[in-house]
Amino acid sequence: MYLLKKIISALLEVHKAYSPTPRPTLIMTLLVKNEEDILEENLKFHKAMGVDGFIVTDNNSTDRTPDIIRKYEALGWVKKVICESGTNYNQKHWVDRMVWMAKKELGADWVINADADEFWYAPSGNLKDELAASDANVLKCRAKVMYPEEGKPCWAWSQAICPFTDPSVSGGYELSRYSLFVPQRDKVIHRATSYLQIATGNHKVLMLPRKEKRSAVCIYHYPVKGKEHFLRKMINGGRQLEQNPHKHIGQHWRYFYQMYKAGRLEEEYERITGGAQYEQLCRDGYIYSDTTVPDYFRQRLNYPGP
Repeated sequence: MYLLKKIISALLEVHKAYSPTPRPTLIMTLLVKNEEDILEENLKFHKAMGVDGFIVTDNNSTDRTPDIIRKYEALGWVKKVICESGTNYNQKHWVDRMVWMAKKELGADWVINADADEFWYAPSGNLKDELAASDANVLKCRAKVMYPEEGKPCWAWSQAICPFTDPSVSGGYELSRYSLFVPQRDKVIHRATSYLQIATGNHKVLMLPRKEKRSAVCIYHYPVKGKEHFLRKMINGGRQLEQNPHKHIGQHWRYFYQMYKAGRLEEEYERITGGAQYEQLCRDGYIYSDTTVPDYFRQRLNYPGP
């Protein structure tokens, strides 16, 4: 019945499914848990990049994440906050709830469904530049993984990863099948009009009708923020996913949780980052310099230099 209502809504809006929106309202949704080390920079970055407001679902955070959310709610940046107490990591449902809220309560024209460890970067300096003129309703964005630099905040990292295009290359470096060098799947920005359902991980979206185009927006992704953070995240996330009946989601987290239970997670971390092969990976061009994000923080947001 819920999906049927959304289908009816989309059909009623079909006449404006692809209409350019000269001054679009852009809302970002964030599903967070214990993100005190990056959430504030995420909000500042995307506000400067043109996001009009944020909807945040906090899933049982136990660090300073709720305090950061309250701070930016008081400033008017965070428009809606959902305190989600579920322990089954029903990501698809939780994000869908925020999208519908963005559409119905905040009047969103476009929606970005992001994670706290993602910075969505538009080469023009404003995400709305591409959205305003687009005649599509889904924009595919490529993701770029940043290499973890211990002892530095994520925004200051200046090394990116060139993924292996040939899967067999990974074996030569003796890396994990879930290493940082595995190609990333695209993610999407989508209109609120014609929206039906987001896919798990925000990699695809169901629209009625649908017209998709490639975007110049690049997602700078920080999936591993240091050894201790990785161990904590995989252990906690693995425990949650064990309670989720949909066994096809979160396969990498499930894998790492099994490694943890076998006492091998720390060993696996080195195979994920390629720590032992770092110099060779740099020489071979799989780790290279990219100062786009730190330059943006220093030049646009007045963050301190190195």
